[in-house]
Amino acid sequence: MDLIIQQSINAISLGGVYAMLALGLAIVFSIVGLINFAHGDIMTFGGYGIFLSLAFGMSPVAALAIGIGAAVVMALTLERTAFRAMRGADVVTLLITSFAVSEILKVLFQNTISARPVPISFPAAWSGTYEIGGATIGVVPTVSIIVAFVSLLGLTLILRRTATGMAMRAAAEDLEMLKLLGVRANRVVAMAFALSGLLAGIAAVIWTAQRGSVDPMMGFFPVLKAFIATVLGGLGSLGGAVLGGFVIGILEVLTQAFLPDGLSPYRDAIVLALVIAALLWRPDGLLPAQNANRS
Repeated sequence: MDLIIQQSINAISLGGVYAMLALGLAIVFSIVGLINFAHGDIMTFGGYGIFLSLAFGMSPVAALAIGIGAAVVMALTLERTAFRAMRGADVVTLLITSFAVSEILKVLFQNTISARPVPISFPAAWSGTYEIGGATIGVVPTVSIIVAFVSLLGLTLILRRTATGMAMRAAAEDLEMLKLLGVRANRVVAMAFALSGLLAGIAAVIWTAQRGSVDPMMGFFPVLKAFIATVLGGLGSLGGAVLGGFVIGILEVLTQAFLPDGLSPYRDAIVLALVIAALLWRPDGLLPAQNANRS
């Protein structure tokens, strides 16, 4: 029972990170059709923002805020300098552009900061534990769950209750029609990238708090998992991205905890096989977008 409680906390915590990253990918894709693989490097940039802030003697709370802000600034910078000029291009061109931007950022991180992991030290109290019913629960996973749910709830309110959020949802349905109605499309797209960067920054905070370090490849694998989650949930579906993120996170933790030792090396292959089986059952995803266009 103790093991089930502990693994449930870990699964929801990891799923929350994947859900935030997947939602960031889905927001941008739903509006401009871009699968932004540089999203992981935006997350990494946020991690380096935390590292540099602590290195310059700032308080941990200020460093976390700067890390999130750095991710937002990076997302807006990439939108303005790399992706705005490519808007309207076909999916393959956008995909290659995002890969190129991602590789450029990785090389910059390696050559200007370090190719190796650099440590990030948070206060000891942040890595403590507490007990519930005999189960030992970590503070970081618990805080991660709270932060992830508050972030997802806040974003839902922005999308549903604010004029900017409604404009973004309308842009996801038909960006050209939004332009004809006189809405400033560049502002709507920039806001989508800013929210995407905000989610990547929050994910960077959680990820660095759990790992205690940052390196140029920090964001690659989480965003790869998040991309799988967006496909599983339904490409372009915001709710599907969140659902897919939690499903991937839960599958990953459960297979790590309960697979026999002989099958542990095949954990990722088993998770991907389950994803493929789910997509064979529902090709458009678990919660497809209303205007889903499978290709």
